[in-house]
Amino acid sequence: MKLLIANGHLIDPAGQENTGMNVLVEDGKVAAWIRPNDQQPSDCEVFDASGLLVAPGFIDMHVHLREPGQEHKETIASGCAAAVAGGWTSVCPMPNTTPVNDNAAITRYMIEQAEHAGLANVFPIGAITKSSDGSELAEMGEMKAAGAVAVSDDGRPVPNAGIMRRAMQYARDFDLPVIDHCEDKSLSSGGVMHEGRVSLLLGLKGMPALAEDIDAVRDVILAQETGCRVHIAHVSTKGAVEAVRRAKQDGLNVTCEVTPHHFTLTDKNVEGYDTNTKMSPPLRSEEHVEAIIAGLKDGTIDAIATDHAPHHADEKALEYDRAPFGITGLETAVGLTFQRLIATGVIDLVRFVELCSTNPARIFNLEHRGTLKPGSIADITIIDPNHQWTYRNSESRSKSRNSPFDGWQFTGRAVATIVGGRVVYRV
Repeated sequence: MKLLIANGHLIDPAGQENTGMNVLVEDGKVAAWIRPNDQQPSDCEVFDASGLLVAPGFIDMHVHLREPGQEHKETIASGCAAAVAGGWTSVCPMPNTTPVNDNAAITRYMIEQAEHAGLANVFPIGAITKSSDGSELAEMGEMKAAGAVAVSDDGRPVPNAGIMRRAMQYARDFDLPVIDHCEDKSLSSGGVMHEGRVSLLLGLKGMPALAEDIDAVRDVILAQETGCRVHIAHVSTKGAVEAVRRAKQDGLNVTCEVTPHHFTLTDKNVEGYDTNTKMSPPLRSEEHVEAIIAGLKDGTIDAIATDHAPHHADEKALEYDRAPFGITGLETAVGLTFQRLIATGVIDLVRFVELCSTNPARIFNLEHRGTLKPGSIADITIIDPNHQWTYRNSESRSKSRNSPFDGWQFTGRAVATIVGGRVVYRV
């Protein structure tokens, strides 16, 4: 099947294109770029992208799809449905499933379920340690052979520096990035929000920024020691951003991501005790949000990832200190980025595509993705920067509804998602 995406504006940082260009897709791959004034092929389906941005498919480096074991919250199929509705052609699920994705069989199962759903690509992230208990290293080589693109113990970060050092040495030998949720539990244990003035006023136990800062600095030192590729998940503090900045200045292979909720909301949003403002790392104070904005602007931060974390309504209906951490985010990320970063001039559209596509593909070594150069896989995100819309939890494609952005109005939306040359979502 041939598909011509016509009359759109192509933004492909990897291909160094930011211009009007038609994209010809054939047999699931990009066959050619055709200038609007050149002769156009006639034997193909035409997607009219007039007024729209055409970008390499967005890759979410950090999601939780809950399957296997917690299908009441999300399945791989429902999570992928939410992904393509948000413009994400690929998602990378964390290993905190039940059982933990610490072996090749579970890694293969996740990929097979995604193939059966036929929506977004799924590139699993395997565990660093068996059962993510921080003691014995998991079989990283076998998981990579099965399709894992990185390793992480996610919300149960490896507390022992000696084990983390060995993990980085082991992962380096397999050319796998190590992703760390930086949190020193000895400092944050029992906390439910950012430690500061607001937590004191609300009477809630806080999680100090120091807990993230210490682990981030440790990981940078270990990256220097081992030569491993290290990726810091969902940075939320000024200290963590600065640690990554210094690492880059020193030439270390250290990267990081940020979530839309961490550059949009602050700890003041917790004042109503809405459990949809409870996440880990927590919403931080304004000084930390400003540091994140600066990191996005100067290139310190490499990617935008959602940390999509669905939970059943009954779980989020508990008291604030008893409710689970996490919110959904796949369907609101593009709108929040336009609102908070693009409309305010923090980043431009080229940087936006770098953060959501080019850089994630590079960090995870996803060949023939993150670009639309001829020969690449035809994963394509099409965006209408002027589309006005309202996000409603009730209309989400996720099985869960735990988003603090219910009823928010946005300008800018992914209006079509193409995976492997197939249009899998269209507004």
